[in-house]
Amino acid sequence: MPELPEVETIARGLAATISGKTIAGAAIRLPKVVSPEPPLFQQQIAGEHIAGVGRRGKFVVVRLGSGRQLVVHLRMTGRLIVQPAGTTDPEPYTNVLLTFADRSRLCFADARQFGRMRLAGPEEPWAAEVGLEPLSEDFSFDRFSGLLDGRTTPIKVFLLDQRRVAGLGNIYACEALWEARIRPGRPTGALSKQARRRLHSSIQSVLRRAIEMRGSSVDDYVDAEGLRGGFQNQLSVYGREGEACLACGRSIVRTVLAQRGTWWCRRCQRR
Repeated sequence: MPELPEVETIARGLAATISGKTIAGAAIRLPKVVSPEPPLFQQQIAGEHIAGVGRRGKFVVVRLGSGRQLVVHLRMTGRLIVQPAGTTDPEPYTNVLLTFADRSRLCFADARQFGRMRLAGPEEPWAAEVGLEPLSEDFSFDRFSGLLDGRTTPIKVFLLDQRRVAGLGNIYACEALWEARIRPGRPTGALSKQARRRLHSSIQSVLRRAIEMRGSSVDDYVDAEGLRGGFQNQLSVYGREGEACLACGRSIVRTVLAQRGTWWCRRCQRR
């Protein structure tokens, strides 16, 4: 599933290519993907002007001139690909095809059909339960530390909770915990102040570096131009079971926490 760096990369790519365009119409090939129902979705989105594109957590947010927002959750295999005018065939597995007035197109493709595209009203609180943005000013150490107090949940599981910290997923939670030298199963509230500071810093550092590399293409992820990311070549622990830890040389292990694969080093992340 695309995480914060991948979604941020896609949003930036879309902002550069579709901002200012007018949506001429929408072709919906898989009705369950869109909300509201296809006829109303098509009626409301036709003629909308693209005011800008951003991100909230793992959601791509297309701001429309009417005040509405087109909110896209890519889930496991979703892609948003811009096609120039004159393109004959849409991307494979395209479920929604937005055509612009200049005849360029935006394909929402998803082989596994888990992704969703929602047209939200101006006052609709669709992001009310999305947590703190880890690269925002709101993500201060004090506020982050306060979220950890009194919790017995394993810290890895806590970091994946989108109601607490927005955008973190399995890849970057594993990487941040290794960089902070924290055992993934450590109870959240038991982390010392020093460990919390290391983790706070590591989360931001890992995410910023991944964004600079346009995300991690460990599975199907490509950006809005159809290009792969590069951070998968710099991963320290994720997906590296049996390989040597870059810090101590001991083999990276894979365990399971809350039904999610978790990669870490037993020596570097003992405490």
